[in-house]
Amino acid sequence: MKVLLDTHALIWFIGGDKQFSRKAREVLVGQQQGVFVSVVSIWELAIKLGLGKLRIRLRLEGELWAFLEQNGFELLPIEYAHAARVALLPFKHRDPFDRLLVAQALIENMTIISHDAILDDYGIRRVW
Repeated sequence: MKVLLDTHALIWFIGGDKQFSRKAREVLVGQQQGVFVSVVSIWELAIKLGLGKLRIRLRLEGELWAFLEQNGFELLPIEYAHAARVALLPFKHRDPFDRLLVAQALIENMTIISHDAILDDYGIRRVW
């Protein structure tokens, strides 16, 4: 099973936050490979950090990349097909970052690790 971390799940995992569910942690620990972080999430983090709406313990310039590598996470690029698939999604969720993550999960046949139950309305597999 390939899994994709939602941005908030990544933030909570990085910070060791107790909001990160036990089941989600078990899935990550049980994965030998196939754990992905989307460039969408890096972009969202960059925007929120730049606006001062978010603080994380790792700097995007190097430290986060090293953390991802140390944890065996792979980076999922944004492909043309991912962006185009967003146009076909119903407007159940208005957040453009989450909509792109949904499109990626659908196209790449991934399970998304997310607290956001509204993602279930898109017919993707979600773990929390």
